[in-house]
Amino acid sequence: MTPSTNSTKTHMININSSSNDSDQPNKPLLQKSPEPSDELSNFQISLKWCALDHSTSLGKFISYFTFILLTLVVPILTSLTLKLPSKDPTSFNKLVQLPESGLAAIAFFTLSAFFRNYGLGQLLFLDGLQEDTFSVRRGYTREVDKAFKCLAWILLPSCFLELAHKVIFFTTVKVSLPYLSPSVPLNSIVFVLVLASWLYRTGVFLLVCILFRLTCELQILRFEGLHKFFEGYDSNSKVIFQEHVRIRKQLWVTSHRYRFFIIGCWFTITVSQFAALLLVLASKAEKTFLNSGDLVVCSAVELSGLFLCLMEAARMTHRAQGIVAIATRWHMLLTCSSAAGLDSDKQGKGQSPEANGGCNGESDNDSSDISTSVSPHEPSSFQTRQALVTYLGHNHGGITLFGFALDRGMLHTIFAFEFSLVLWVLSKVVVLS
Repeated sequence: MTPSTNSTKTHMININSSSNDSDQPNKPLLQKSPEPSDELSNFQISLKWCALDHSTSLGKFISYFTFILLTLVVPILTSLTLKLPSKDPTSFNKLVQLPESGLAAIAFFTLSAFFRNYGLGQLLFLDGLQEDTFSVRRGYTREVDKAFKCLAWILLPSCFLELAHKVIFFTTVKVSLPYLSPSVPLNSIVFVLVLASWLYRTGVFLLVCILFRLTCELQILRFEGLHKFFEGYDSNSKVIFQEHVRIRKQLWVTSHRYRFFIIGCWFTITVSQFAALLLVLASKAEKTFLNSGDLVVCSAVELSGLFLCLMEAARMTHRAQGIVAIATRWHMLLTCSSAAGLDSDKQGKGQSPEANGGCNGESDNDSSDISTSVSPHEPSSFQTRQALVTYLGHNHGGITLFGFALDRGMLHTIFAFEFSLVLWVLSKVVVLS
């Protein structure tokens, strides 16, 4: 397959003609077929169920009210009003309240900033999707479906475990509120509020992680489409340059949008996990599902969301860095084939007496050979390809955090840092015990 400018325009004409038949020329491209429209509507439904619809003033008020109630009020009240058995060390479950609310706050204000400045189409880069090939659009539709499957794979098992833990937990505790006597209905009301609070905080955090993953997947698909531009000998360096500039700009925008979210989540999860590790290992109390279930479930969800972001960013950066090797190989193949053609022409015409003549005659024959065997665009084509390779070599970064590429080397550095903290915590535990 040898993509070119003409082939790309052909795809766009065909799709636009089909859209005109459906009388939907002004809608986003992802909404021109029933499947993408359904997948995009899933995001809108998810935002409404999470009380994150900021399209109206009423929706914004409900969103902030729900955030304050389920992220701040309910965790504080449950921590103060639950009476626990004296023999049951339940301090482990309280360790998750602060990081859960912190991650939910980071995710909520990230989404609020998104919806205040962009629409859902701009956030998912649906506006620029019209300029992509059909394979990229079709692949993006599949990735939208995979995004919700990934969210379900993380959220549903943890929700079942959390539900089982809360059922067991509320059968052993009593709710103590001023001027109210402990009763079964009061326990049931608090049980529903606590479960709703956990589901809200977890859902908001994972929703931003899924949005980031989906954005990275779109750029990966575009890089795969860009790779096909290097197949064949009629590839246009100008078209490749313009496409890479477009992808590079969107990568910069993505890095700028999500950098505070990634750094804030990484810092919050690191501090909370190692504080919990230090307290749990230093404690001599018995660890059971009753007093440690919240800690296990919430830690698994938090680490899953963080790893989802880091791995997807590293995968995206790896694709962006790999374009340099592909461009260099493409430039080398074209240069070698052009040089081989020149050598064969020189050898074929070098047998004539005129080619074996004096210096002036040889110079005239060589210049005439070059003018006939090489097209007039060949020197400029070589220089253009060389400039393109040089440009790609200096602009091959993917997802960055304040200038630092979030690639596999960064993941190795983060792993070494986290492992060093684990060893430090273990050393402190040995000293304390």
